[in-house]
Amino acid sequence: MQGPTGAVAVKANTPDADNAYEKAAEMAQEDDHLLRLTAAGVISPDYRVIAGTWEGGRWLAVNWIDGVPLWRALALARGPEGDCAAARPWLTGIARSWSEHLARMHTAGWAHADVQPTNTLVTNDGQAAVIDYALACGPGGGRPVPYRGALTHTTAPEIAAAILSTPADTHIQAQPAADIWSLGASLFWCWTGHRPVPYDNDLDRLEKLAAIAKGTTTALRNVRPWPFPAFEDTITACLAPNPADRPTAKELTTAW
Repeated sequence: MQGPTGAVAVKANTPDADNAYEKAAEMAQEDDHLLRLTAAGVISPDYRVIAGTWEGGRWLAVNWIDGVPLWRALALARGPEGDCAAARPWLTGIARSWSEHLARMHTAGWAHADVQPTNTLVTNDGQAAVIDYALACGPGGGRPVPYRGALTHTTAPEIAAAILSTPADTHIQAQPAADIWSLGASLFWCWTGHRPVPYDNDLDRLEKLAAIAKGTTTALRNVRPWPFPAFEDTITACLAPNPADRPTAKELTTAW
């Protein structure tokens, strides 16, 4: 949508949907997160534009980011033709800028908690832009929507295990290490075309989470489209089953 100061992205809940109340609460939660993250210096004050209510619920407008989702951006890199000199610094530049944003969040005491390919846009200059903060987990309580994980395929093992072992209305406080696993999973998936944890698509969500909770992933060397040892080693480190064994986002900013 075009606004008076430029293009914006507008979210609004569907009032007649079965989950209308939950989506309105989630949108209010995201607005609160944006205000708090802006105050903490994590995101630009220009990102959030305005938010409000309407007869059917809530709406939120943020500045438009001119980029493409990670899966589309890495399409060429998924094939053998992607193995060229320019591909390596381009891939590491995306991963590094993504890690830098997460490092700012983690330093401020937040986890994004929804790190996945569709929430990461790659801009024309090869930088990663992170969007969608509705599920973020920060300091303090009082959130209206409990966190119960996000996209199944990029859910960290410890989050999967917590979902399986707690009631559906129990909030799970995601930690920065879970973002790191999700970062590695997203890069693994979008570069190789394979999800890091193999399971049948016909399984229900809980069965998929049970597979993830085991902490076992496919060896990257078996599915990579072409060899890139340093990149592979860093992704593999992000996918360590024990959160304590994963690098921090700050460490990743110099590891890629």
